[in-house]
Amino acid sequence: MQKRTLGTGGLVVSAIGLGCMTMTGGYGGRPDRKEMISLLHAAVERGVTFFDTAEIYGPHANEELVGEALAPYLDHVVIATKFAADIDPAERKPTGRMLRPEEVARVVEGSLQRLGVDAIDMYYQHRVNPEAPIEEFAGAVKELIEAGKVKHYGMSEAAAGTIRRAHAVQPVTAVQSEYSLWWRRPEQEVLATCEELGIGFVPFSPLGKGFLTGTVSASSTFDQDNDLRARIPRFGADALQHNAAMVDQIQSFATAKGATPAQIALAWLLARKPWIVPIPGTTKLHRLEENLAAADITLTTEELNQLTEASSRIEIQGGRYPDDLEAQTNL
Repeated sequence: MQKRTLGTGGLVVSAIGLGCMTMTGGYGGRPDRKEMISLLHAAVERGVTFFDTAEIYGPHANEELVGEALAPYLDHVVIATKFAADIDPAERKPTGRMLRPEEVARVVEGSLQRLGVDAIDMYYQHRVNPEAPIEEFAGAVKELIEAGKVKHYGMSEAAAGTIRRAHAVQPVTAVQSEYSLWWRRPEQEVLATCEELGIGFVPFSPLGKGFLTGTVSASSTFDQDNDLRARIPRFGADALQHNAAMVDQIQSFATAKGATPAQIALAWLLARKPWIVPIPGTTKLHRLEENLAAADITLTTEELNQLTEASSRIEIQGGRYPDDLEAQTNL
């Protein structure tokens, strides 16, 4: 697996990481724990060194899974986790409020314990709390870095101005936000800010929550209780039918390259900037192998431009989140 560097602090990771959220639920049901541990081991064996989790996934269950599975490999993997929401430790449920800066030192202890590490490689602020200055959160993480409990500071779904303010207090190693051929808003300001400041960029949902794989159609249904996509406007039947034009475009490129739509979508991200590291998630070994093979696909400048222009011509229908979740982002 090729390597890439995030930030100016020399954090080297595999060119494609692994988003672990769905390994404990989120997109329909809860996968078998033993199978997910085996999948995480398989990822390491295939060269993945960058793994993404969060306290809110579960809550807590995902960090516990990742910590157990990666315990034998801690010397050569990078584990990223996140904080933002206040979680009742007994109920393992969000309390409905966001953390304050002074609480970060408390919640990091839980993540350290669940992951089984002495220091968290990458600690993202999962969402920006508008009720507290971002400088105070950056300062709180800076104190954790000075105490040896965190190695690198990251931000998720943050606007360019917010990133700049935080970076002035504690250098940001990476910004994580949704980015793909069908969600390109980070191109408006965030990517340029990252490039200027020497910050890496980590796209989550690089395959559009499965849509860009070509396996989702207007006839697809989603579990109302267990699949987040049931609440997402662009996964409504009418929107899916309209947005199929995007997959058709990607499929034509994939056919010409002898690849799959998912591989082309990931190759496009990798070709955008050398400091972009996508983290597609999966619960299946054959999808893991398919995704990782995207790192071996080279898009010429002409192919990259054609794919980018084709994406620009298609107006995607439907929001990427329901209104309540979109309101939590800082983009």
